[in-house]
Amino acid sequence: MRGRLGRECLYVPSCRLGLYVALRHWCPPGGRVLMSPVNDDVILFVVLAAGLRPVMAPLDPLDASIDVAAVPESVWSGLSAVLTTNLYGNPDPAPELAARCRASGIPLLEDAAHAIGSTVGGRPVGTYGDAAVFSLSKHTGAGTGGFLAVRDAGLRTELAGARDALLHPVRAGAELAHAVRPYAEAAVRGLRLVRAARAGLRLLGKEERAGIRMPLRPGELRTALAGAPGLDPFHSWVRVDLHDYRLTPGRARLRRTRRLLGRLGATLAAHRTGTEKLLASRWAAPGAPVRPLFRVPLLVADRDAAVAALARARVTTGYLYDPPLDDYAGEPFVDPSPAPGPARWFARHALPADPLRADLVLEVLRASGTRPAPPRGG
Repeated sequence: MRGRLGRECLYVPSCRLGLYVALRHWCPPGGRVLMSPVNDDVILFVVLAAGLRPVMAPLDPLDASIDVAAVPESVWSGLSAVLTTNLYGNPDPAPELAARCRASGIPLLEDAAHAIGSTVGGRPVGTYGDAAVFSLSKHTGAGTGGFLAVRDAGLRTELAGARDALLHPVRAGAELAHAVRPYAEAAVRGLRLVRAARAGLRLLGKEERAGIRMPLRPGELRTALAGAPGLDPFHSWVRVDLHDYRLTPGRARLRRTRRLLGRLGATLAAHRTGTEKLLASRWAAPGAPVRPLFRVPLLVADRDAAVAALARARVTTGYLYDPPLDDYAGEPFVDPSPAPGPARWFARHALPADPLRADLVLEVLRASGTRPAPPRGG
């Protein structure tokens, strides 16, 4: 990854832990961070755990990138940092954001979890900011790991120390579970037991998401905020979907991650091929450039009906981010966007399609009569 980005890269067991390390290093407690409201709720809780106030940015409704020109001057003057999302691999306008951050004397931090292989302004995503975090569980399918890329290579030792202070010791049971999980998941899918498995989790009280967003639990969250900065008070939120996010990786986990990372070139090529097909469909945003997107946000009139149609064809639709974070958390915990309409429209109509299953996705959408999203306000 150093060779790919031309930056010093530090391995972390998860992208969310790498982001926490970066936020704690570059942002003073109590600072305000501009970020997208169309994002995973886990990222919101990571920002809160770092002792920071999330400030929701206005977005472009077609790809949910930050609309730099729509951020009021009064907001810029009070920021401590900007955090990009690069949602589904679609880049935020990093050149413009980097210039604005330099002028304001604040760091630009890039969340590139979805964006290995994406470029903007002729450079890879993750090479504009002071730091960037990447996930190895997305394009590679490793299910674990990430890395923190930094502009100043001299910070590696300090950041590695901050990472190590947060790690939990390697556990043999967790390593074994990680090794057998891909085979168990394949067996569940092959036997068509996905619904039964989810019903079992609900019955046992182990399902962490009954809907798209996890329960906010505002009373508990207010108590946790009194202990910020710190991960421990926010553990029950930050761990959702990835309980081993702070776990020191064992040899088997690292070997598998390296092996899958070695196939990255072929994986990105396959994503690019599928992306091209999806972007040529009637549900794609007009004029979107072809990139090896992690997911392609098709824009449909009835997102929930499209999700249900895909589910009947055994296509699981993940990575939905609805409602936007300012509607989900509210003013007690975030500064709402000054222009929330575009984010709400995108969150309601975006259908993240896996480019590796492009042919089946398009076949299902055609057969189900899925209509493109109406124009904003329609």
